[in-house]
Amino acid sequence: MSDSEDRWRSVVEICQYLGVSNDTVYRWIDKRGMPAHRVGRLWKFKKEQVDTWIEAGGASTFEHKRRKST
Repeated sequence: MSDSEDRWRSVVEICQYLGVSNDTVYRWIDKRGMPAHRVGRLWKFKKEQVDTWIEAGGASTFEHKRRKST
């Protein structure tokens, strides 16, 4: 893995990578436990952690609705 692959990503970069809005990312951090790290006032992300979270169903609408109904 190259240094550029292992670097911390900003909210804008992770939004572009995932194809979602800033609001969606902030909502996922708050409500769904998206892996993000606070650095001062900024949120930073490791691409590998976000990929693992998504693959585990962290962003799944179905999972979220199912959890809310129980």
